[in-house]
Amino acid sequence: MTDDTSQRSFRELLHAQRVWDTELPAFDPESAPPAPLALFHAWFAAAVAAGQPEPHAMALATADAEGLPDVRTLLLHDADERGWHFASHATSAKGHQLAARSHAALGFYWPAQGRQVRVRGPVVRCTPAESHADLHARSTGALAAALTGAQSEVVGSPAELHRTADGAWDRAVAEPDAEAPTWTRYVVEPAEVEFFQGDARRRHIRLRYRRTEAGAAGGEWTRELLWP
Repeated sequence: MTDDTSQRSFRELLHAQRVWDTELPAFDPESAPPAPLALFHAWFAAAVAAGQPEPHAMALATADAEGLPDVRTLLLHDADERGWHFASHATSAKGHQLAARSHAALGFYWPAQGRQVRVRGPVVRCTPAESHADLHARSTGALAAALTGAQSEVVGSPAELHRTADGAWDRAVAEPDAEAPTWTRYVVEPAEVEFFQGDARRRHIRLRYRRTEAGAAGGEWTRELLWP
Protein backbone atom coordinates (compact mmCIF):
# COMPACT_ATOMS: atom_id res chain seq x y z
CA MET A 1 0.00 0.00 0.00
CA THR A 2 1.09 3.59 -0.57
CA ASP A 3 1.68 5.82 2.41
CA ASP A 4 -1.59 7.67 1.71
CA THR A 5 -3.55 4.42 1.49
CA SER A 6 -1.96 3.12 4.68
CA GLN A 7 -2.78 6.34 6.50
CA ARG A 8 -6.37 6.28 5.26
CA SER A 9 -6.77 2.66 6.33
CA PHE A 10 -5.43 3.48 9.76
CA ARG A 11 -7.82 6.41 10.21
CA GLU A 12 -10.79 4.35 9.09
CA LEU A 13 -9.85 1.63 11.55
CA LEU A 14 -9.26 4.16 14.30
CA HIS A 15 -12.57 5.96 13.81
CA ALA A 16 -14.48 2.67 13.67
CA GLN A 17 -13.54 1.83 17.25
CA ARG A 18 -16.28 2.06 19.84
CA VAL A 19 -16.01 3.40 23.37
CA TRP A 20 -17.75 1.78 26.33
CA ASP A 21 -19.99 -0.65 24.45
CA THR A 22 -21.30 -1.84 27.79
CA GLU A 23 -23.56 -0.64 30.57
CA LEU A 24 -21.56 1.68 32.81
CA PRO A 25 -22.04 1.87 36.58
CA ALA A 26 -23.51 4.94 38.22
CA PHE A 27 -21.37 7.02 40.55
CA ASP A 28 -22.84 9.46 43.07
CA PRO A 29 -19.99 11.70 44.25
CA GLU A 30 -22.06 12.74 47.27
CA SER A 31 -21.68 9.20 48.60
CA ALA A 32 -17.90 9.18 48.22
CA PRO A 33 -15.86 8.65 51.41
CA PRO A 34 -13.93 11.56 52.95
CA ALA A 35 -10.54 10.18 51.85
CA PRO A 36 -9.61 8.60 48.50
CA LEU A 37 -8.06 5.31 49.58
CA ALA A 38 -11.34 3.58 50.47
CA LEU A 39 -12.87 4.62 47.15
CA PHE A 40 -9.82 3.34 45.24
CA HIS A 41 -10.08 -0.02 47.03
CA ALA A 42 -13.79 -0.23 46.16
CA TRP A 43 -13.27 0.72 42.51
CA PHE A 44 -10.38 -1.73 42.18
CA ALA A 45 -12.54 -4.56 43.56
CA ALA A 46 -15.33 -3.57 41.18
CA ALA A 47 -12.92 -3.63 38.22
CA VAL A 48 -11.80 -7.14 39.18
CA ALA A 49 -15.42 -8.28 39.53
CA ALA A 50 -16.23 -6.79 36.11
CA GLY A 51 -13.50 -8.90 34.51
CA GLN A 52 -11.14 -6.03 33.73
CA PRO A 53 -7.83 -7.57 32.51
CA GLU A 54 -4.81 -6.58 34.57
CA PRO A 55 -6.56 -3.96 36.71
CA HIS A 56 -3.32 -3.47 38.66
CA ALA A 57 -1.54 -2.15 35.55
CA MET A 58 -0.94 1.60 35.66
CA ALA A 59 0.91 4.34 33.84
CA LEU A 60 3.74 5.99 35.76
CA ALA A 61 4.73 9.48 34.57
CA THR A 62 8.00 11.10 35.63
CA ALA A 63 10.21 13.92 34.36
CA ASP A 64 13.85 13.71 33.35
CA ALA A 65 16.67 16.05 34.38
CA GLU A 66 15.59 18.57 31.72
CA GLY A 67 12.00 18.48 32.89
CA LEU A 68 10.80 16.52 29.87
CA PRO A 69 7.97 14.03 30.56
CA ASP A 70 8.34 10.27 30.40
CA VAL A 71 5.74 7.55 30.91
CA ARG A 72 5.56 3.77 31.04
CA THR A 73 3.21 1.02 32.22
CA LEU A 74 3.99 -1.07 35.29
CA LEU A 75 2.17 -2.87 38.09
CA LEU A 76 0.78 -1.59 41.36
CA HIS A 77 2.26 -3.39 44.38
CA ASP A 78 0.04 -1.93 47.12
CA ALA A 79 -2.22 0.98 48.01
CA ASP A 80 -2.37 1.84 51.70
CA GLU A 81 -2.36 4.83 54.05
CA ARG A 82 1.19 5.66 52.95
CA GLY A 83 0.28 5.84 49.29
CA TRP A 84 0.48 3.90 46.02
CA HIS A 85 3.42 1.46 45.82
CA PHE A 86 5.50 0.27 42.87
CA ALA A 87 9.05 -1.02 42.39
CA SER A 88 11.90 -0.78 39.94
CA HIS A 89 15.68 -0.64 39.78
CA ALA A 90 17.12 2.56 41.22
CA THR A 91 19.51 2.47 38.25
CA SER A 92 16.71 2.38 35.65
CA ALA A 93 15.59 5.45 33.71
CA LYS A 94 12.67 5.97 36.06
CA GLY A 95 14.95 5.46 39.09
CA HIS A 96 17.34 8.17 37.88
CA GLN A 97 14.44 10.49 37.08
CA LEU A 98 12.90 10.04 40.53
CA ALA A 99 16.27 10.65 42.16
CA ALA A 100 16.49 13.99 40.34
CA ARG A 101 12.81 14.98 40.55
CA SER A 102 10.98 13.08 43.25
CA HIS A 103 7.42 13.65 42.03
CA ALA A 104 5.29 11.42 39.84
CA ALA A 105 1.80 10.78 38.53
CA LEU A 106 -0.07 7.49 38.16
CA GLY A 107 -2.93 6.68 35.83
CA PHE A 108 -5.30 3.69 36.01
CA TYR A 109 -7.80 2.99 33.21
CA TRP A 110 -10.53 0.39 33.62
CA PRO A 111 -12.57 0.48 30.37
CA ALA A 112 -14.79 -2.40 31.51
CA GLN A 113 -16.47 0.20 33.73
CA GLY A 114 -15.47 3.44 32.01
CA ARG A 115 -13.35 4.47 34.97
CA GLN A 116 -10.03 6.20 35.47
CA VAL A 117 -8.06 7.06 38.59
CA ARG A 118 -5.21 9.58 38.62
CA VAL A 119 -2.75 10.04 41.49
CA ARG A 120 -0.14 12.81 41.84
CA GLY A 121 2.38 13.49 44.56
CA PRO A 122 5.92 13.21 45.88
CA VAL A 123 7.69 9.86 45.72
CA VAL A 124 9.71 8.33 48.57
CA ARG A 125 11.96 5.29 48.61
CA CYS A 126 11.12 2.44 50.96
CA THR A 127 13.71 0.84 53.22
CA PRO A 128 16.11 -1.82 51.87
CA ALA A 129 14.25 -4.40 53.96
CA GLU A 130 10.93 -3.45 52.36
CA SER A 131 12.49 -3.55 48.88
CA HIS A 132 13.96 -7.00 49.57
CA ALA A 133 10.61 -8.28 50.83
CA ASP A 134 8.86 -6.79 47.79
CA LEU A 135 11.16 -8.59 45.37
CA HIS A 136 10.87 -11.97 47.04
CA ALA A 137 7.11 -11.82 47.33
CA ARG A 138 6.92 -11.97 43.53
CA SER A 139 7.28 -14.73 40.95
CA THR A 140 10.41 -16.52 39.75
CA GLY A 141 10.11 -14.59 36.49
CA ALA A 142 10.01 -11.27 38.32
CA LEU A 143 13.10 -12.20 40.32
CA ALA A 144 14.89 -13.32 37.16
CA ALA A 145 14.08 -10.02 35.46
CA ALA A 146 15.41 -8.10 38.47
CA LEU A 147 18.60 -10.14 38.55
CA THR A 148 19.58 -9.05 35.03
CA GLY A 149 20.18 -5.64 36.62
CA ALA A 150 20.53 -3.72 33.36
CA GLN A 151 17.08 -2.16 32.98
CA SER A 152 16.96 0.72 30.47
CA GLU A 153 20.52 0.09 29.25
CA VAL A 154 21.29 -0.61 25.59
CA VAL A 155 21.42 -4.32 24.70
CA GLY A 156 23.57 -5.47 21.79
CA SER A 157 21.31 -8.12 20.26
CA PRO A 158 18.36 -10.45 20.95
CA ALA A 159 20.88 -13.25 21.45
CA GLU A 160 22.58 -11.33 24.26
CA LEU A 161 19.18 -10.58 25.81
CA HIS A 162 18.16 -14.25 25.70
CA ARG A 163 21.48 -15.49 27.04
CA THR A 164 21.43 -13.08 29.99
CA ALA A 165 17.75 -13.68 30.72
CA ASP A 166 18.21 -17.46 30.67
CA GLY A 167 21.15 -17.20 33.07
CA ALA A 168 19.13 -14.97 35.39
CA TRP A 169 16.22 -17.44 35.29
CA ASP A 170 18.49 -20.32 36.22
CA ARG A 171 19.89 -18.31 39.13
CA ALA A 172 16.41 -17.30 40.31
CA VAL A 173 15.38 -20.96 40.40
CA ALA A 174 18.58 -22.04 42.20
CA GLU A 175 18.72 -19.05 44.57
CA PRO A 176 15.15 -17.90 45.31
CA ASP A 177 16.43 -15.54 48.01
CA ALA A 178 19.10 -13.96 45.76
CA GLU A 179 19.73 -10.25 46.22
CA ALA A 180 19.15 -7.61 43.55
CA PRO A 181 20.82 -4.65 45.28
CA THR A 182 19.33 -1.91 43.09
CA TRP A 183 15.75 -3.19 43.34
CA THR A 184 13.79 -0.47 45.11
CA ARG A 185 10.22 -0.12 46.29
CA TYR A 186 8.74 3.37 45.95
CA VAL A 187 5.62 5.04 47.31
CA VAL A 188 3.71 7.88 45.68
CA GLU A 189 2.39 9.93 48.60
CA PRO A 190 -0.83 11.36 47.18
CA ALA A 191 -1.32 15.10 47.06
CA GLU A 192 -4.20 14.74 44.57
CA VAL A 193 -6.36 11.77 43.59
CA GLU A 194 -8.99 12.08 40.87
CA PHE A 195 -11.76 9.58 40.11
CA PHE A 196 -13.37 9.67 36.66
CA GLN A 197 -16.62 7.87 35.90
CA GLY A 198 -17.48 7.80 32.20
CA ASP A 199 -21.01 8.29 30.92
CA ALA A 200 -22.33 7.27 27.48
CA ARG A 201 -23.90 10.73 27.07
CA ARG A 202 -20.62 12.37 28.05
CA ARG A 203 -21.90 13.56 31.44
CA HIS A 204 -18.72 12.27 32.99
CA ILE A 205 -18.22 12.62 36.72
CA ARG A 206 -14.77 13.81 37.86
CA LEU A 207 -14.22 13.88 41.60
CA ARG A 208 -10.90 15.25 42.82
CA TYR A 209 -9.46 14.86 46.30
CA ARG A 210 -6.78 17.36 47.33
CA ARG A 211 -4.81 17.43 50.54
CA THR A 212 -5.11 20.68 52.46
CA GLU A 213 -1.34 20.34 52.99
CA ALA A 214 0.06 18.64 49.89
CA GLY A 215 2.03 15.52 50.73
CA ALA A 216 1.39 15.83 54.48
CA ALA A 217 0.81 12.36 55.91
CA GLY A 218 -2.55 12.25 57.61
CA GLY A 219 -3.54 15.66 56.23
CA GLU A 220 -7.18 16.52 55.65
CA TRP A 221 -8.76 16.09 52.22
CA THR A 222 -11.01 18.44 50.29
CA ARG A 223 -13.30 17.12 47.55
CA GLU A 224 -14.38 18.99 44.45
CA LEU A 225 -16.19 18.19 41.19
CA LEU A 226 -14.52 19.09 37.89
CA TRP A 227 -16.02 19.75 34.50
CA PRO A 228 -15.34 16.82 32.16
